Amino acid sequence: MSAKINEIDHYAAAGVNIDEGTHTVELMSAAVRATYGKEVLAGIGAFGGMFDASAFKNMQHPVLVASTDGIGTKVHLAAQFNRLHTLGYDIVNHSVNDILVQGAKPLFFLDYLATSKLEAEKMAKIVIGMAAACRAVNCALLGGETAEMPGIYMPNTFDVAGTIVGVVERAQALPRNNLQAGDVLLGLASSGPHTNGYSLIRKILEDIDLNKTISELETPLIDALLAPHRCYLPILQTAMAHPNSPIKALIHITGGGFTENIPRVLPDKLGAEIQLSSWPVPPLFKFIQQHGKVPTDQIYRVLNMGIGMIIATAPENVALLQALIPEKLWPIGQLVAGEKQVRLT
Repeated sequence: MSAKINEIDHYAAAGVNIDEGTHTVELMSAAVRATYGKEVLAGIGAFGGMFDASAFKNMQHPVLVASTDGIGTKVHLAAQFNRLHTLGYDIVNHSVNDILVQGAKPLFFLDYLATSKLEAEKMAKIVIGMAAACRAVNCALLGGETAEMPGIYMPNTFDVAGTIVGVVERAQALPRNNLQAGDVLLGLASSGPHTNGYSLIRKILEDIDLNKTISELETPLIDALLAPHRCYLPILQTAMAHPNSPIKALIHITGGGFTENIPRVLPDKLGAEIQLSSWPVPPLFKFIQQHGKVPTDQIYRVLNMGIGMIIATAPENVALLQALIPEKLWPIGQLVAGEKQVRLT
């Protein structure tokens, strides 16, 4: 017994606290288990998560869709201001959106947290946020890893990443193969910068007290900057399930902004035009661009500028989509003949 205790003490001296890892799991367990449906056969505590796939037998041609992503340097701001709970929403909602653009609904999510020194309460706050975001879209938080790695991460730093798996009927997968010049691009509002562009944002705003409220905003800057990444599944699922759904493609405006993300769904010989005056750019984005003196083409390549998701549809279906989606859709552009280029006008 003494040899075992001595071994653990040596590991703690090297910077890894096994007891703190165990405490982290204890703090998050109830929230994680609350995401489980009858499909989860083994989850937290097991070496691997087990998910019953027998329901796929009721599908004609089920296709699994998977994606892995991270939050990026938004974690730095969240840690600086001790706003960790929202990071769980950020990573889950971002991931749900990434498979949604291929028509998939989430099945389960796995997280990865890595830090220089494990602090159970802080890590648990993030995972509890993940669990809440998963429950909101009927997604199981099936498993994950919390890694303490002194010497790899700088003191007081950490990273958040995750993998999501969803499913879609092959016949309903997006984008569809009937995209054509003249199709309309409809924008859905973002909740803020989401999880992209924070290296630029932090650089631009490094000389500003983020606790203050600027005249253009009704809340402190830090509140606007740390608003959770919006999830678009709840508001789009009715339109996606509609017979002969009018949605031809969905575009998640993440890293790369408009110019890098729109071409992802475009076939050869098709481009896009975006009219920059067609929606009201939120004050936060205007402030960032003006304070940083960022050229227009660059800012729209980094930030979503108030549009977090774009729908491509035929012009005659715009009214139907607006009836199916209970919030304002902004006609922000159209598809045009071209070679996968995005022109900002």
